[in-house]
Amino acid sequence: MKRILLLIAVVAAALLSYVQQAPQDPASSSQGSSPAQTQTSASRTVPASATAAIATDAIERAFAGQRSNLQVEVQGKVSRVLSDDNDGSRHQRFVVALPSGHTVLVAHNIDLADRVADLQSGDTITLYGEYEWNTQGGVMHWTHHDPDGSHVDGWIKHRGRTYQ
Repeated sequence: MKRILLLIAVVAAALLSYVQQAPQDPASSSQGSSPAQTQTSASRTVPASATAAIATDAIERAFAGQRSNLQVEVQGKVSRVLSDDNDGSRHQRFVVALPSGHTVLVAHNIDLADRVADLQSGDTITLYGEYEWNTQGGVMHWTHHDPDGSHVDGWIKHRGRTYQ
């Protein structure tokens, strides 16, 4: 049984590595792909459900291992919309429940990107950013462009609009 679990973990890690080699470009994500697919490069297409499952698994493994700095794309449902954090850089805050039930706090910098408009509990949202571990499930941040160019750009997709 341990060998089977190890094999599954190795395959999942390999798939995650394959998917993360070329993060999806939000500007071209709807061009040339069906709604059930995610374009990961000019020559590779991965089913969106597989990408979501891999990302959810990656976050759950990072949470279990107390690891941070994981650049990942996830999709889930907004479970709570919180008040903004106005200390220092302003951040729009909300909680997203992943398909597995795991929840993460999203801290979206609204000094660098537009606020996600009309965000409500129950909305489906897709985001690309950096996962940071904490005891409550983790935080996703860097969901915006980096004006300095020193970090990978992130984004949020909600109701057909990309926030960067």
